[in-house]
Amino acid sequence: MTTTVSSLLELLELADADLGTTDWVEVTQDQVNLFADATGDHQWIHVDPERAKAESPFGGPIAHGYLTLSLVNLFLPQLLDVQGASMGVNVGLDKVRFPSPVAVGSRIRGAGRVVSVEQAKGGVQIVVRVTIQAEGSDKPSCVADTISRFFP
Repeated sequence: MTTTVSSLLELLELADADLGTTDWVEVTQDQVNLFADATGDHQWIHVDPERAKAESPFGGPIAHGYLTLSLVNLFLPQLLDVQGASMGVNVGLDKVRFPSPVAVGSRIRGAGRVVSVEQAKGGVQIVVRVTIQAEGSDKPSCVADTISRFFP
């Protein structure tokens, strides 16, 4: 489900809005390996499935926390579509937490809630709390307050 607004004025009305949830996405070992190559983080709990099964307290390989966080970029456009803006930019993140790991092969999805929205420097700035949940897990895998700014 995507929340669509037709203008920046309409975006300003989304304070405390529930943006719903995204579709499920599987986290694969190939994704984890590519992320390890891109970041230089080749820790065995991520990239060595046999060792992770034998020695890890997680029972198998897990995705990097920062890989999980990077999927916010996949989920945000599925949660919120701002029409009538010439562009949107990522301003940054506030609080980020990783309460539970994402096992390789599991499916995750994002849920969004608007924390705040206000006019800022020629545009509208919105903080969306994205909660990434692994299917079947009681705890979220990542909770991040994203900050985006949209311009007319």
